[in-house]
Amino acid sequence: MKGLVDFAPGNSVFHRMNPLAKLFFSAAICASCFVSSSPAVLLALLAVDITSGFLCGIPGRTFRLLRGLAKISLFLLIIQILLIRKGQVVADLYFLKITDEGLAVSVVLVLKLCCATLPLVLMLSVTKLADLSNALVEKLKVPYKYAFTLTTAIRFIPIFAQEMEGIQEAQTSRGIQLDTRNPLKKLALILPLCAPLLVSSVRKTNGTAIAADLRGFKLRTAKSCLKKYPFRARDYICFVFSIAMAVSVICMELKIF
Repeated sequence: MKGLVDFAPGNSVFHRMNPLAKLFFSAAICASCFVSSSPAVLLALLAVDITSGFLCGIPGRTFRLLRGLAKISLFLLIIQILLIRKGQVVADLYFLKITDEGLAVSVVLVLKLCCATLPLVLMLSVTKLADLSNALVEKLKVPYKYAFTLTTAIRFIPIFAQEMEGIQEAQTSRGIQLDTRNPLKKLALILPLCAPLLVSSVRKTNGTAIAADLRGFKLRTAKSCLKKYPFRARDYICFVFSIAMAVSVICMELKIF
């Protein structure tokens, strides 16, 4: 996730959109993905995600995320095919039998993973976390401490990824082979990697809490933010498109039309 949730400066229509409109758009795509079980609909939603990446002006980041998801998807695809034995056998490879139902369920699962992950990352890429938390407080009346906790957790993702790289380099310099292919040895390497990361994360969290208290975190209210986040025409268009998309997917899933 390093570099994928960092803010990408730009002047696209998504950059200028209200943070809540972008959040609603992402939530509508995610909900549509979980509701639908049709590969054709999921492919259409994936096309919407990729188009959104181009409209955001970050096509490179979009395809980089897709490449990362493809590796996870391949692993899940193989696991699902091995576990699901229902349906007609389409390929018999000695002890491995691939069924049509297992293949269909696996493809749907992979498409859902890709479609539900992309819009959230794209939304974070074109939204400043400070604007997101302030919009949640101003428009949705979310208590500031909860909005701050959400955005801080997202902000720590690239920091922890960088910390993990440093820990891996330090362990490698000490002679620990992290590139082993033995699964048992990989499990044994979890402790020397996770323990330093846990200590570092607790230290950073404690430092952040002290810094927030010194800046009067407990005194902040919904009126403390000077910047306003009004809804404009593009935001209402985004709301209408998101609702229409979600309703269409639900209707197709229920076979209403």
